[in-house]
Amino acid sequence: MASAQERKELDEKAKQGETVVPGGTGGKSLEAQEHLAEGRSRGGQTRREQLGTEGYQEMGSRGGQTRKEQLGTEGYKEMGRKGGLSTMEQSGGERAAEEGIEIDESKFRTH
Repeated sequence: MASAQERKELDEKAKQGETVVPGGTGGKSLEAQEHLAEGRSRGGQTRREQLGTEGYQEMGSRGGQTRKEQLGTEGYKEMGRKGGLSTMEQSGGERAAEEGIEIDESKFRTH
């Protein structure tokens, strides 16, 4: 558990728009991000219970296939390169920047 000082620092970052809790994107405070992440996790669990394991896996597979069609082979490959660089400590983007590996994000952004 984070100390009071660490929580205060994380809350300040969250108030500046940074995501400090995995799954908490969009929350304007540390507490809001924690609640969003928990709700999203529970929502996924509920959906898996509704569909069953095979149905849930099929849904994920279809989503991946749709994304691949949106991005094309090059974009999907580039997105995979970035994801493959991620570790428990660093995102793929952070590691790529640190190691000087160029990732062309324009290939996998659809907006």
